[in-house]
Amino acid sequence: MDDLTFVRVRELDVAVRIWHPDAPRTLVAWHGLARHGGDFADFARRLGPGWRVLAPDTPGRGLSSWSLYPAHDYLYSHYMTIAVALLDHFRLERVPWVGTSMGGLLGMLLAAETDTAARIERLVLNDVGPELDPDGLAALGTYFGVPHRFGRFRDLAAELRRHYEGFGPRSDDAWRRLALDSARRLPDGGWTYHYDPRIGEQFIHDTPRDTWADWRAIRCPLMVVRGAASPLLKAESVERMREAQPGLITLEAADCGHAPMLDRPEQAGPVADFLTRDFPAVGQRSPWWRRALARLRQG
Repeated sequence: MDDLTFVRVRELDVAVRIWHPDAPRTLVAWHGLARHGGDFADFARRLGPGWRVLAPDTPGRGLSSWSLYPAHDYLYSHYMTIAVALLDHFRLERVPWVGTSMGGLLGMLLAAETDTAARIERLVLNDVGPELDPDGLAALGTYFGVPHRFGRFRDLAAELRRHYEGFGPRSDDAWRRLALDSARRLPDGGWTYHYDPRIGEQFIHDTPRDTWADWRAIRCPLMVVRGAASPLLKAESVERMREAQPGLITLEAADCGHAPMLDRPEQAGPVADFLTRDFPAVGQRSPWWRRALARLRQG
């Protein structure tokens, strides 16, 4: 990263990793459940110096504070509060959002809520959507709901490579860098992951909601990236997402599961195209039924 800043939101310090801080355009990139903003390093480099990429570490992850009250802070409602506070801090009235897994769901909720929808100019969901495979979701909750301890760094690195195979790094060096960015020492000299083990309590305390209703309510341009072998977002779900949002742009990432790192040209390139494509303003797009009626009248 090229810069790092900490933003105080209530009692928590939120770390924001920044690439190309002087770029003319800005996007927010938000990571997945047990990851951190550093995952977007290669993506930011591939986008190039025209984009300032802001990648926060959600509280409980990476360089951000851990919460003393997980039942209150490790919830989507609180993540939405943090996201708005960060947009305000950086004076971003309207910004593109790229979200991996949890970060994508957070962007989806912001784009669907009346009070925040105008802040999301366009939205990229990376291997996530309003319908997730229950077995895949349960596996995530089980894995991240318990502490992980490793006696040696190489044991952590091996386990991370096994568990995050779906990320799709192609070289041993890339896997090693990922492990180094994901590890922290324990007081007893062992190793563990960089996140608070209590983030898994989100699966217990968070309030379920109708995410299909959220998806249908979104009015900004939409793109979804799906790992071809994703255990979480099924191809059939993407088709249903397209039915509800006919303008949806899709990309299937080969040799990836959950979730692509957006670090390859064939992944980052189409996302970059989406980010720069001209779309009609929301107010200029008629409802589908009005367009259909106009076609009928034209004969």
